[in-house]
Amino acid sequence: MPPKVLVVDDNIVNLKLICELLELDEYEVLKAGNAEEALQIIENFPLDLILMDIELPGVDGLTLTRQLKERENTKNIPIIAVTAFAMKGDAQKAYGAGCDGYITKPIDTRKFTEQITGFIKGLNP
Repeated sequence: MPPKVLVVDDNIVNLKLICELLELDEYEVLKAGNAEEALQIIENFPLDLILMDIELPGVDGLTLTRQLKERENTKNIPIIAVTAFAMKGDAQKAYGAGCDGYITKPIDTRKFTEQITGFIKGLNP
């Protein structure tokens, strides 16, 4: 059974690229454009990993991550920040909110699925 990954990103180009890369590597991919859509999916599907954009409309990715890490049924799902925020301190903010990893955009398409596999297996690539 392939790993199930939720990609949360409001940028349609980023969402499409990430999903296509994961699907090529045989991942089962679910998509959400905002926190509300993500919560609906999370409630209805068991997930192996969440890829979370930080800058989302409405509830931002860090707030959603904090909420998920406080819930008993979602606190153990690894959440990886995938963000264009690459300034000093941004990674610490993501980890402080509960993210288990941090990948900057633009993503390196040659290494991306290898990084995701590492997160799913509990390795920090």
